[in-house]
Amino acid sequence: MSTKVRTADTRERILTAACEVIAEIGFEKIRMRMVAERAGVSTALLHYHFDTREKLFTEAMTHSFASTALDAERDVETVPAAVVLARIVRSLLPTDPELRQDWRLWQELWARALRDEVTRVFAVDLYAQLHAWVAGAVRRGIESGEFTPADVDDLSTLVLSLSDGYGIRLMLRDPAVTLDSALSSIWRQVAPALGLPDLVPAD
Repeated sequence: MSTKVRTADTRERILTAACEVIAEIGFEKIRMRMVAERAGVSTALLHYHFDTREKLFTEAMTHSFASTALDAERDVETVPAAVVLARIVRSLLPTDPELRQDWRLWQELWARALRDEVTRVFAVDLYAQLHAWVAGAVRRGIESGEFTPADVDDLSTLVLSLSDGYGIRLMLRDPAVTLDSALSSIWRQVAPALGLPDLVPAD
């Protein structure tokens, strides 16, 4: 294994461990030693890659988002645009244990962003990336003729806003909201704008 590959593998393990630990106990309580132990590396090696907790946190958030996006668009060139968009909507909700972990990270980000300007700027930038992700899927569908033309930015903002709102209630285990009802409600707002059926496409 080359040095470059080993370095990438180490960073991957550290970021995965950081996501797990932050989601479990919260950013304010983590210590670099905890992440190092979870990743199976020395504290010195962890500090070599990430010299501060703040840098580790922002890199972990970026890593989490990138992994989710990669999975949702794994076969974007061969499946209908509506299927890809539905995957993205599902991935914006806490629909499985991994996404619930991602949601805990987002909740940590929101709380920290209210108190720390650097984190606030990072959070705004990450939302811009989310917006671009949703908008890109909608534009591809419009360009291929699968979707009817729509205001892409407005629709993307609506998707993110609804996902945040429903996601918070799902994370709170609010009995009035289920995953199925949340997904269906969001899709019913999206579908008419794009000339799609109200039924959420199966993956």
